[in-house]
Amino acid sequence: QVQLVESGGGVVQAGGSLRLSCAVAGNVVGIRAMGWYRQAVGEQREMVARITWDDKTAYGDFVKGRFSISRDNAKNACYLQMTGLQAEDTAVYYCNADLYKIGAWGQGTQVTVSS
Repeated sequence: QVQLVESGGGVVQAGGSLRLSCAVAGNVVGIRAMGWYRQAVGEQREMVARITWDDKTAYGDFVKGRFSISRDNAKNACYLQMTGLQAEDTAVYYCNADLYKIGAWGQGTQVTVSS
């Protein structure tokens, strides 16, 4: 059984920064990629950033250089450094892990940006 443990959400003022962390716990055989998705109230879930285990990255168009994803293979973890946060970044942020045969999701962490 695999569990994704997220941390780092919270409330921040516009222009501020937050760092989200996600670690995969449990019986991990292999991780192809990890990523962050977000879902605002009344909106569909969208990809924020994704990183493969050989460091290939992808970002949502709205990121525009403000966020950076990184990973620590030894810890089965990934991190999302967010800067220049705006009110429209307010959402629940979910960690995702591509474990080859299955995908796993975290429970989500709330990010609220006050203007």
